[in-house]
Amino acid sequence: MSDDILARLMDVLEARKQADPDSSYVASLYAKGLDTILKKIGEESAETIIAGKGGDESQIIYEMADLWFHSLVLLAHKGLKAEQVLQELDRRFGLSGHDEKASRK
Repeated sequence: MSDDILARLMDVLEARKQADPDSSYVASLYAKGLDTILKKIGEESAETIIAGKGGDESQIIYEMADLWFHSLVLLAHKGLKAEQVLQELDRRFGLSGHDEKASRK
């Protein structure tokens, strides 16, 4: 299910690049540009942090969905795919977090 929803969502986000910004929220984000998309990710990140501190599980899920959604908008805006992120996570699977971080230097 998760792969399917990501693929479907990425298809919609890609299609919104051709949509009228007045008729599509995502198209309006694309039209406003990278800084607006990044600002939205920052806002959603802060809201996710607040929800996490609050401890209400349904609010955490709701805010996390917003954060993931806007992160996917960024990927689509940059011509990247969710699959690329999944591949990177797969590459890291089984690695110690300390080892993975040390390999970046």
